[in-house]
Amino acid sequence: MKQLRKEQGITQEQFAEKLGVSGRTVSRWETGSNMPDISLLVEIAEILDASIPEIINGERKNEDMEKEVREVAEKLSDYADEEKKHLLKRVEIICIVGLSAMAAEPMIESVFTNPALPVLGYLRGVSRGLTAGALITVLLYTTGLLARIRRKKSENMKILLIFWVVVLLIGLIASIAASVG
Repeated sequence: MKQLRKEQGITQEQFAEKLGVSGRTVSRWETGSNMPDISLLVEIAEILDASIPEIINGERKNEDMEKEVREVAEKLSDYADEEKKHLLKRVEIICIVGLSAMAAEPMIESVFTNPALPVLGYLRGVSRGLTAGALITVLLYTTGLLARIRRKKSENMKILLIFWVVVLLIGLIASIAASVG
């Protein structure tokens, strides 16, 4: 990649700017410590005037990239972009639920001014359980653990459901204990 970039007469920083990444990222690609995201391959190939197999294999080929290979790479790139959009949308919704649950607790406290009411403890527990559940879910999404769990569907989905129920119950019990004590 470094040779191709130099043939085009552009610096790492210029190349990085065209792709919307950091110069350090380009450096990592060129040293082989990282590979570019699949969604960037078509754009990299166009900027460097090379084929995608040349970039992936690190070998210069004289033949032009076939139209079919380009179309497949563009489809893969589009697919990767769509997957990222779906993931970010899910994480956004989970964060909204968690933040809403967190914000609900002070509102609950202002509505139920008598701390001896049992409903206050229950509502606190639900709020704290939802907040903790949202944080844990975002962690599972961003680390890729949730995808691995989903691959082993039926057994793991039961375990995951039990886990969320336990998290909600712990939050509820902690809130009740705090309101009683």
